[in-house]
Amino acid sequence: MDSEVIHPKVLGYLGRALSLELTAVQQYMTQASLAETWGDGEASQRFRAETVEEMQHAERIVARMLALGVAPASSQLRPVALAPDLVGLLEHNVDLERLLIDHYDEASRFCLLVGDAENAAFFTALLEEEQHHGEALSSWLNSLGGPRQRSGYGAYSQRQARSLQRH
Repeated sequence: MDSEVIHPKVLGYLGRALSLELTAVQQYMTQASLAETWGDGEASQRFRAETVEEMQHAERIVARMLALGVAPASSQLRPVALAPDLVGLLEHNVDLERLLIDHYDEASRFCLLVGDAENAAFFTALLEEEQHHGEALSSWLNSLGGPRQRSGYGAYSQRQARSLQRH
């Protein structure tokens, strides 16, 4: 496929997707090590599995970009979100998965809008996988008592960050 026939915004969606997936890889890998230091081998293994899944997504995006004739490039990784306990880590991860889900939803809708069915299908497949992933993380979080009530500046800044990501 020739990158000249691909809408530039689709290439932007791919680059942003790569950045978000690599952010997730970095976050889950770090959290796996953190959980291991806490002596929580089960959580550590689950985070390692999450790392592998997100790395596979990143690899698919890289392959897609190469197939389109463009060099893979991510813009900037988000900082790793840490917390003093497993519930806090999972809250951050649910937020990150929501960013991925929103991104893939927007990208697939845009591709359909511009008549790019092939890339729409690519983004839709990732969307469905991330939705399942997000549901699994939410279930895990709920099994630990669910998310805590967030208040203060931290909650405000997270809402602002999500709002900015959508624009």
